[in-house]
Amino acid sequence: MAAAGPSVFLLMVNGQVESAQFPEYNDLYCKYCFVYGQDWAPTAGLEEGISQITSKSQDVQGALVWNFPIDVTFKSTNPYGWPQMVLSVYGPDVFGNDVVRGYGMVHVPFSPGRHKSTIPMFVPESTSKLQKFTSWFMGRRPEYTDPKVVAQGEGREVTRVRSQGFVTLLFNVVTKDMRKLGYDMGPVDSQGVSGPTLPQNVLW
Repeated sequence: MAAAGPSVFLLMVNGQVESAQFPEYNDLYCKYCFVYGQDWAPTAGLEEGISQITSKSQDVQGALVWNFPIDVTFKSTNPYGWPQMVLSVYGPDVFGNDVVRGYGMVHVPFSPGRHKSTIPMFVPESTSKLQKFTSWFMGRRPEYTDPKVVAQGEGREVTRVRSQGFVTLLFNVVTKDMRKLGYDMGPVDSQGVSGPTLPQNVLW
């Protein structure tokens, strides 16, 4: 009697939040979380984390280096709702209050292997000069109550934002059993790991 085939496929992701470029700011830390569809579920690792506070390097680049690890495994029955990683960067203002310095998001790479991506960050802006002054004076800058809204389209078109900074991520991606479930996502390597042949640095 033939053995039953797999009913789910696995997506294994590890790597790190490497560094950031925020020329105007220092002493920043980063939070990350994953947003995914209803058919997805984490099976191992951490789907959210918060890094240490880091200061700018003393070289010309002035990078903020975290090297904060990422390690999570998901299972699913279909690719719809492929996981996205949401990043939030925070740091002190002139009054010592923690305020958001940037939001960003990126899909976990579709193809297996090693991927390095630079994510543009942004912050919400007040709609008037009075609100800008009030939020600065009170130490309460505009921010999302739930950072996961960054990965959703609803309501984003009415939010005023400003580009600010970049974060560099390193992903190592492995998929398992996708081909056995009928998803032809590209060539298979010697270990049976499959994935689509997409450019490595495309931001979604």
